[in-house]
Amino acid sequence: MLGNFTYCNPTKLYFGKDALQGLNEELPKYGKNVMLSYGGGSIKKNGIYERIIEILKFNGKTVVEDPGVMPNPTVAKLYEGCRTVKENGIDLILAVGGGSVCDYAKAVSASAYCTEDPWEKYYLNGGKLENKTVPVGCVLTMVGTGSEMNTTAVLTNTETNWKIGHVFEEEIFPKFSILNPEFTYTLPRHQMVAGFFDVMSHILEQYFCGEDDNTSDYIMEGLLKSLIHSVAIAVKEPYNYEARSNIMWTATWALNKLVEKGKSTDWQTHMIGQAIGAYTNATHGMTLSAVTIPYLRYILPYGLAKFKRYAINVWNVTPNGKSDKEISNEGLCAMETWMKHLGLVMNLTDLGVTEDMLKRIADATLIMEGGYKILTRDEVIKILNESM
Repeated sequence: MLGNFTYCNPTKLYFGKDALQGLNEELPKYGKNVMLSYGGGSIKKNGIYERIIEILKFNGKTVVEDPGVMPNPTVAKLYEGCRTVKENGIDLILAVGGGSVCDYAKAVSASAYCTEDPWEKYYLNGGKLENKTVPVGCVLTMVGTGSEMNTTAVLTNTETNWKIGHVFEEEIFPKFSILNPEFTYTLPRHQMVAGFFDVMSHILEQYFCGEDDNTSDYIMEGLLKSLIHSVAIAVKEPYNYEARSNIMWTATWALNKLVEKGKSTDWQTHMIGQAIGAYTNATHGMTLSAVTIPYLRYILPYGLAKFKRYAINVWNVTPNGKSDKEISNEGLCAMETWMKHLGLVMNLTDLGVTEDMLKRIADATLIMEGGYKILTRDEVIKILNESM
């Protein structure tokens, strides 16, 4: 049964080859000082940086550089960004990059004027936003996280080996996001396919949970089929605009809070993956791919009807003469074959995980309650062992 919910998403999207011109519409709405946040400098190599700087200067903005946002943004980098905002009276944070840069920008937005330690208040204690915020805009260069149209921000504390996401209030939605599929063309294959799987994982986290025959389930099945189709093209033809644009659009809808409505959602795979990432600093999508199949096989008996539906509707498994379990397992086998074909990491050993890490990773894994099975610590360890 579809329960009560409220849906709000105020982020304005500019999509397509000319999307960057949306900056000229948005920048006049904000003050003079813009903090330009980005990662390791790839945007300077591919020309995106120069184009953005030109538009910022055309609009009379003073640009404060904030480079070096790492793939798994750290608490130390958050504190650095907060200092930059306050010292320069920043009026707009412009995040240029993938989900990590967008996450970081949103965390800084919420934290710069927080009177308490933001890691403790938001990430450890789940506190509410009570201070003024700084507007955020995003220019996306990698698809996967959906961070360009949600309020989630994931951070890593390298001192405690905790990687935690916090879902902020409506104020932290990016005010606008620029989505040009061409900006994703130059990604290395490893990062590209990791992002593709992150999209799939987001959908599955919301699909495999207790409420069935929900409108959201039908939407998610359509998103999954579109993703599988377009990924098959994109891995062969990385510059295929239609495929890359469909993937980018799917990634946004996978995690902009729409398809979760009426669903309890799971997110246990992400919690395990984030704990792995905190210890290995591995690419997020690859931490997910390494544990997904063992996790889904473990919870399959508790959600058999949905796994059967998934196999038939998404992977086109023929049900004739087969038991529900056989159908469900065939669907997971088809998914596993697809993952291997993409070159995704399929075991934790390849991420640098060793046997002596498993108990510590399990201790760092947050246990979720929205899926088909609430795991114990011992069950997390069992799934990690199966993932080795």
